[in-house]
Amino acid sequence: MKFPKILLLIVSILLLACNDKKAKSFESIAPQEFAEKIKTTDKPQILDVRTPEEFGSEHIDNAVNVNWNSDDFAAKAELYDKSKPVFVYCLSGGRSKKAAAKLQELGFTTIYELDGGIMNWDKEGYSKTPNAEVGMTMEEFNKLVHTDKKVLVDFYAEWCGPCKQMEPFILKMQKDMADKVTIIRIDVDKNKTLATQLKIDQLPTLALYHTTKGLWKKTGFISEKDLKEQLQ
Repeated sequence: MKFPKILLLIVSILLLACNDKKAKSFESIAPQEFAEKIKTTDKPQILDVRTPEEFGSEHIDNAVNVNWNSDDFAAKAELYDKSKPVFVYCLSGGRSKKAAAKLQELGFTTIYELDGGIMNWDKEGYSKTPNAEVGMTMEEFNKLVHTDKKVLVDFYAEWCGPCKQMEPFILKMQKDMADKVTIIRIDVDKNKTLATQLKIDQLPTLALYHTTKGLWKKTGFISEKDLKEQLQ
């Protein structure tokens, strides 16, 4: 009677070990550790899961573009060696976390996801051209927010789901509330230097200013009703 119990215990331990291995196979790590692991990995598999346009403007050395938003993401991912480490990143971390979870589901055993995305990578100084201005300068931005009226800045990206949800009512408010507040929308993909300097590492990010002084800041989705309340 003891043998079946021992056998059951062994099977249970093995199942727990397997589950534990799966749980640990998706790991979000900071830029420094991400860079170090790439450096110490032979022929690292680095997947940039942003759009081709984003990839074309800037990417980590030796990365390949496997667009998370494309219908063939899984099919393209299947072409890589599942037994070797795979490094995944996007702009700020939203898409790469979803992609990493999918890779885990596909059977990849070791997945490293860049925490904070390439925005955090650039902020930590790992970009090849950290001093190159991309888009609006801080001086230009300060001129925009230095007015007598309140200024609401909407930092967004074309690929950002919550940004798309909020876009219709923000554009409507831009017209309807023009006498009370100036609403400016800034695409972070086209203004990377500014986004890095202002530490915009999550999207969407809304920031309210008055004569350059920050009054309020919100990351993530916000309803039209709640946003209007902040602007009264």
